[in-house]
Amino acid sequence: MLQQPIRKTFDIGDGRMVTIETGRLARQADGAVTVSQGNCMILATVVANKEPKEGQSFFPLTVDYQEKFASAGRIPGSFFKREAKLNDYEVLTSRLIDRALRPLFPEDYFCDVQVLVTLVSSDPEVMPDALACLAASAALAVSDVPIKEIISEVRIARINGEFKVNPGRTELEKADMDFIIAATEKNLMMVEGESKECGEADLVKALEIAHDAIRVQIKAQAELRDLKGITGKREYKKPEQDEALREKVYAFARPKVYEIAKGKLSKHERSDRFSAVHDEVMEHIKAGLNLAEGEEMPALTKKLTTTYYSDLQYYVVRDMILDERVRLDGRSLEDIRPLDMEVDALPSPHGSALFTRGETQSLTTVTLGTALDELLVESAAKSVDSKFYLHYNFPPFSTGEVKMMRGQSRREIGHGNLAQRSLKQMMPGGDFAYTVRIVSDILESNGSSSMATVCAGSLALMDAGVPFPKHVSGIAMGLITKEDKFAILSDILGDEDHLGDMDFKVTGTRDGICGVQMDIKVDGLSMEVMRQALDQARSGRLHILDAMYKAIPEARPEVKPHAPRMVKLYIDREFIGAVIGPGGKVIQEMQRETGTTINIEEINNMGEVSIFGADKSGVEKAEKWIKGIVAVPTVGEVYDSTVKSIMPFGAFVEFMPGKQGLVHISEISWKRLETLDGVVKEGDQFKVKLIGTDPKSGKFKLSRKALIPKPEFKPKEGGRENNGQQPQQPQQAPPQTGE
Repeated sequence: MLQQPIRKTFDIGDGRMVTIETGRLARQADGAVTVSQGNCMILATVVANKEPKEGQSFFPLTVDYQEKFASAGRIPGSFFKREAKLNDYEVLTSRLIDRALRPLFPEDYFCDVQVLVTLVSSDPEVMPDALACLAASAALAVSDVPIKEIISEVRIARINGEFKVNPGRTELEKADMDFIIAATEKNLMMVEGESKECGEADLVKALEIAHDAIRVQIKAQAELRDLKGITGKREYKKPEQDEALREKVYAFARPKVYEIAKGKLSKHERSDRFSAVHDEVMEHIKAGLNLAEGEEMPALTKKLTTTYYSDLQYYVVRDMILDERVRLDGRSLEDIRPLDMEVDALPSPHGSALFTRGETQSLTTVTLGTALDELLVESAAKSVDSKFYLHYNFPPFSTGEVKMMRGQSRREIGHGNLAQRSLKQMMPGGDFAYTVRIVSDILESNGSSSMATVCAGSLALMDAGVPFPKHVSGIAMGLITKEDKFAILSDILGDEDHLGDMDFKVTGTRDGICGVQMDIKVDGLSMEVMRQALDQARSGRLHILDAMYKAIPEARPEVKPHAPRMVKLYIDREFIGAVIGPGGKVIQEMQRETGTTINIEEINNMGEVSIFGADKSGVEKAEKWIKGIVAVPTVGEVYDSTVKSIMPFGAFVEFMPGKQGLVHISEISWKRLETLDGVVKEGDQFKVKLIGTDPKSGKFKLSRKALIPKPEFKPKEGGRENNGQQPQQPQQAPPQTGE
């Protein structure tokens, strides 16, 4: 008989119920739960090895979030028709879960842990990423895998001035703040999101509301754990220690490490000096072992010596910052590294910028494209096309290393997404016809490369002539804590990120925050520290913005001469067929004659026409052509015309693109004409006036004569002309409208 499932249901607001269930699915996993809201259901499982791998010295946590296309009644679009590698959205969601969970495991726990979170049923209104971390944490809570605390995660968005927890997909489209927050009962652990220039106080308020909602979810998990009867966590093998060896390493190396830390050295010089001291430590310990000639140091002793030396660096640098308020490169806590920036750094790209901050450098380009260049963003729930996207590349030479290059890492995808979300807040709206791709190549890295990408991206967009109204800059903040002391660091180095307790990235304009990403390595962050970090980040952000405005104060008035031209028009929907023509004949002719690419979409009962071309004159010609097709001819208006054919009774002319009319032989000239031979021919161009339409056929009636001054006839003596004939009386022009 199957075990009866255990459930816990709670309200996340407005009567929206969430249910956590365990005991029905995936019962051989160490922990397994489903989290349901509406038709959305997420399955989360956790499995951990009982023993660590031999020689394991780090925590091997794997977190994968995947969406089954069947969850939304869809079949994958790939050739193999099955779910393949994780897409960017799945990778980003996996990172949200991973970054929240990782600090919760004991520091000396090195067993492999695999957390798999799967969307098995989709709801078009429920965002699964807001529930994914809840599911993962609940799976850990009902297992015996050792964790220090229960955690949860919520989305908080501001919609029409009101904050809402886990809003629906439709509501979220109207939000001006959108953040995902993870926290324990007491402290914040992770923050990521975007906003349309919110203030620091607004962000703090959002965090407080989110934390209250998280506490409800933590309580539900604890109650589910108790219902299942989980009372403790499994024992695990802890790494061997040798306290006497630790003391020897510390005593010998501490003054040497401190001297290097105080030396204000460059990244690689400091690394080389630390490596040299490590070799000295190994020789010192080996000498104290009284080994026979040629005998090697025991493997465990060698491993522990390296570990203790690494720990020593960690403690010495942190103590120096906390006690002396001085950093590795000699800066004070709030100082920003030297800045250097250049726009139009490359001749051929449509926009480019080189941004350097200390030993971190980004070369960023902007490329302008058409609707055909939009990025397809696919998920189980829906697929959308994006007109703006950013790619971040982190080649190994940026850190002076040799590594295999096998596509983008999760870190690269995450950093690129943060920069993209930040810059997106200032991108022009739907009237801007271009598709925009930004590529950031990190050429040097010593901390804050994602923030360098934001700055370089802002500069490159303005250089490209994109109507980008304000610069967006970014800064990475760090944190060092020890007991009741803490130090907040502005513009952190790579080593400060590695040795510190927080990586807190903040982007924004002079008027507010556009993006946030925060990772905590310790057990949480108090609101007091958060407020101080935000204030300090704002000062650093403004400092960088001042330098950026000096480099390029505003967007160029138009795109560069070698950049493609694009114009967007809006036409009545009834003209869409006329512009396309039967079988696409008209639009194909326009593209062929003008050398442009023309795209038409029906949006909100209007025809949205985008004209894209490398040559400005071709774009202008196509624009004029389309305007002619959709324009309504007006009686009394004057038009430029081209003769298309000659008939005995007159000439057919094209006076607007796609529109022809008849200039009757009597409307060619004030003189009486029997034929048009020698008067006009095909291809002739002249101005005509629309004098009416045929009431039966609706065909246009045009006149050339109406625009020619009426000749004056002065009869001679006898009322005869020189040729002895009676003068011809000029034809009377019909009355004209508008004269």
